[in-house]
Amino acid sequence: MNVLKYLLVGFVFGIVLTKSEAVSWYRIYEMFQFQSFHMYGIIAVAVATGVIGIQIIKRNNIKDIKGQPIEIQDKEKGSTRYWIGGIFFGLGWALVGSCPGPIFILLGAGFWSVLIVFFGALLGTFIYGLLKDKLPH
Repeated sequence: MNVLKYLLVGFVFGIVLTKSEAVSWYRIYEMFQFQSFHMYGIIAVAVATGVIGIQIIKRNNIKDIKGQPIEIQDKEKGSTRYWIGGIFFGLGWALVGSCPGPIFILLGAGFWSVLIVFFGALLGTFIYGLLKDKLPH
């Protein structure tokens, strides 16, 4: 029964992203060409929601499902790794036309060519797992 609520939230999230056209390759292309504010608006709403949610958690000492306090660690100093990671993520997003979340939504919508993207994402994750101890963190 516990898994059911996560599936329900996933379905609702998928519907919202589909209806807002956040999974549309055309919208992502427009964003990277700076031709439309649509995707930037969606991203701004997501960031604002995250900031507000984190502040509510921190200020009200909210606990998780098991009753344990939620502790959010401060980020480590240094920006080089964030720039490098962001560049790789952005290049992948621009080349493929989809970030990781919408891959599953597009598969669920029947776009089977996205299986190539899915397996590429799995391969990239596997390679990172092999190399993570050798990378500067």
